[in-house]
Amino acid sequence: MSARLSSAFPANRAALVTFITAGDGDTAANLDALVAGGADVIELGMPFTDPMADGPAIQAANLRALAKGTRTADVLTIVESFRARHPEVPLVLMGYANTMTRPTPAAFAAKAAQAGADGVIIVDIPPEEASEVAPFTANGIDVIRLATPTTDAARLPAVLEGASGFLYYVSVAGITGLQQAAQGSIEDAVARLKAATDLPVVVGFGVRTPEQAEAIARVADGVVVGSAIVELVGKHGKGAPEQVRAYIHSLKTAVEAARKEVA
Repeated sequence: MSARLSSAFPANRAALVTFITAGDGDTAANLDALVAGGADVIELGMPFTDPMADGPAIQAANLRALAKGTRTADVLTIVESFRARHPEVPLVLMGYANTMTRPTPAAFAAKAAQAGADGVIIVDIPPEEASEVAPFTANGIDVIRLATPTTDAARLPAVLEGASGFLYYVSVAGITGLQQAAQGSIEDAVARLKAATDLPVVVGFGVRTPEQAEAIARVADGVVVGSAIVELVGKHGKGAPEQVRAYIHSLKTAVEAARKEVA
């Protein structure tokens, strides 16, 4: 695991993992707002026309970013600038194979590493195509895998093979932002996954409120919030950074309270 990602998952508390789309709104200011609010890890989405795992909020953010002309080179420039401002905050690129393997996986991986990315989540590259992501590992970038409610005991070893950074548990069999799994099912899934791996297990999809984040933080190593943040960016435009900072602060306070309760 990269040093920055490793430091984001101490044994005594859960991490707050946040997501925004590159090129949507004032991305630099919104990234700074995530940090100011207390985000432990930031996922930066690479805009794409067919984000199959994402719901309406992130789909709309992708379209807004693409309409502004955001391209891969722009995303990497955003990463490089962020790394200069925030040398210790882990940043993970999240997206799809079409945007993250061009012109070749090796070429993109080298550029992402040079820009300062710590990890990648490539939603549509399955474990069976691990050779496609090998260049990321070779460049010191963690390859973060997804587990879902349909990942059974027979499938899980393949998902974990070669995974690093953290394991992202997609808590619903659906798209981002529209629903959240029952807490009981999340607890059962986290226990099963943690029995199978030493990687931190983070939970996302459908998390919106501090109360939801706090409940998940009692059992998981991290909580991912994305669509709710993206909605703030879309709604408030230039005024989004302060809205984002305040919202992230409320989530971070809840996540920290959860581990105090456990302790």
